[in-house]
Amino acid sequence: MSDCCSAPGLLPFDQALQNMLSQITPVTETVDLPITQALNSVLAQDISSPLNVPNHDNSAMDGYAFALESLNKSKTLTLVGRSMAGAPYQGTCKLGECIRIMTGAKMPLSCDSVEMQENVQADNDDITFLQEKLLGSHVRKAGEDILLGHKVLAKGHKLTAVDIGILASLGIGEVHVYRKLTVALIATGDELKLPGQALSSGDIYESNSFVLRAMLEKLHVEIIDFGIIADDFKAIKAAFVSADQQADAVISSGGVSVGDADYTKTVLDDLGEIGFWKIAMKPGKPFAFGKLANSVFFGLPGNPVSALVTFHQLALVALTKMQNAQPLSRTILQVKCISDLRKSPGRMDFQRGVLSINEQGENVVLSTGSQGSGILSSLAQANCYIVLAAEQGRVAAGEMVTVQLFDQFMT
Repeated sequence: MSDCCSAPGLLPFDQALQNMLSQITPVTETVDLPITQALNSVLAQDISSPLNVPNHDNSAMDGYAFALESLNKSKTLTLVGRSMAGAPYQGTCKLGECIRIMTGAKMPLSCDSVEMQENVQADNDDITFLQEKLLGSHVRKAGEDILLGHKVLAKGHKLTAVDIGILASLGIGEVHVYRKLTVALIATGDELKLPGQALSSGDIYESNSFVLRAMLEKLHVEIIDFGIIADDFKAIKAAFVSADQQADAVISSGGVSVGDADYTKTVLDDLGEIGFWKIAMKPGKPFAFGKLANSVFFGLPGNPVSALVTFHQLALVALTKMQNAQPLSRTILQVKCISDLRKSPGRMDFQRGVLSINEQGENVVLSTGSQGSGILSSLAQANCYIVLAAEQGRVAAGEMVTVQLFDQFMT
């Protein structure tokens, strides 16, 4: 452990993240899936286009196709045929002739331009062009969108809804992807109750696993929820053994602080090699990471905000690497803070803020208020983190700060 500013013994956030990622091994097993089942899957190979998109020159407008050279002799051309989407004109359009064409229809042979129907005057088969045209007007060229052989999607890319459409447009019906991760969730504590159950004196509702499950569903993993395990050594050990046998990763919240007097640490020490870290971050100083017999373990703090922030900033990054996916990309901005922020040097602080645009058109950020690690509403009201460096002190209104926008996992 290394010192961090005025917080001796705390592991700097960036060092903790790199230590963890250096111990992560991505999955290697792959499966072939139809594209109808491949949303959010991670590609196990590059995808190159087997054809041009579009695969032929076609019209961008309903109108008339012609050779621009024809208009050098006369502005009136003779209509000799039609080209429809799926039913192209089969002949050759000669000089002085034009073809009625619909949007998306294949350009006839010898035609190089299109005029929209609003800009011509039709008198039976005599079509008079009313405006000067440029070569290639309203023509979509073959390969304009995607060229034959072009790498469309890279290995490690997580497929989006638009990607599925692109694959379909290329005629690709099946993709080679990495298998889904399996993640186990465990909550421990006699005081925890599920929503809908009656609370006795000293009880609280368990919320961490619900937040984590929702975020994991967006990550596209298989989830095994072990529910709430009583504070009993045998029960906790049995749950962790079972989770380790079934999952690639095991996540629990609570029981990882140095002063915690429960069985979780004892069980983990018994089952694997777990490091109990004190990280120079706020919220979320206590964090555990290591390896069980068959899986990796992430131990999150028990407070709701601490659990969510450490999962988002640490565990989620590691799970993405385990998926063999490209690293998460998060948007960072420098903006003016319009509220005072309390901060003591020593820990990197992920305060919750609301980013907006003021009357002058500037990006500004406002604190959501109380930043306690148990105040989950501070996250519900936010759309970004205000990220304050470990060595930084308090911030006065009007100063510039670093903002990290919430990504798809937080919205």
